[in-house]
Amino acid sequence: MKKIFLFLAILMITSSFSTNQKVWVAIGDSITYLNDHAKETGNRVTKGYMTLVVEKLHGIKYINQGHNGWTAGDIAKEIESLGLSKADVYSVFLGTNDWWFGRPVGTIDNYKNNAGNETFFGSYRIIINKLRSLSKNARIILVAPMQRVNFVSSNDKKNNAWGSYKDKNGQSLEQFANAIVSIAQLEKLEVIDLYHNKQLKIENLVHFERLKNPETGQYKDYKYPDFANIPFNPETDEYPYPAEAINLTYDGLHPSDKGNEIIANIFIEKLKK
Repeated sequence: MKKIFLFLAILMITSSFSTNQKVWVAIGDSITYLNDHAKETGNRVTKGYMTLVVEKLHGIKYINQGHNGWTAGDIAKEIESLGLSKADVYSVFLGTNDWWFGRPVGTIDNYKNNAGNETFFGSYRIIINKLRSLSKNARIILVAPMQRVNFVSSNDKKNNAWGSYKDKNGQSLEQFANAIVSIAQLEKLEVIDLYHNKQLKIENLVHFERLKNPETGQYKDYKYPDFANIPFNPETDEYPYPAEAINLTYDGLHPSDKGNEIIANIFIEKLKK
């Protein structure tokens, strides 16, 4: 009989823990998407930031709403068809694609006035409105994008882009990061500012980029910022980020295991509170 009561007690405790498990919906672009698609990194990434968080913080599970190549504008446009569910925590980690695709950042008034999906600020108003409609008491954590150097996809060298050291469409990536911070301040939301995080400095994102010396035609390992002005030809040149070039990113843009660990630790400090 005692064994039966002990079993029932354990069952009730286990059930209680299961019932109290917190749900975290992580909305983002490829950085979030790749958490569950490590093969698409050429197995250069072992664990994404969400996996690392739930491994260290028991009692929380994540739902991956990362969409490869999407902007905040794409998320806002499809917000009603994404299948977003009620959650205890939402994180929104966007902005790097909005910058690269040249979307106008807009102004805080676009956010305040709910001016539509034509600007980055306007897109965030649509997204946050939806999250609040799903769960008005949920924690919302906004994540400003990290800096980036020259991106070259490990799957397709023709898929490449310059780094945030140079403007795109007359706008800096920092403007998008600052927009996210200003929205968080306005709405009194939590924010993780990766762009200005000292652990993720642009000079530390890769150890080097392997490029042809324009004068000799011989490959040379260039550190930042020296590689910024060296041309890369995807048709003829070798992939510029061999394994030994990987540091905080594995391709100039997407976090490596080391980069994901830094991001995860910041999330853990937030979520523990």
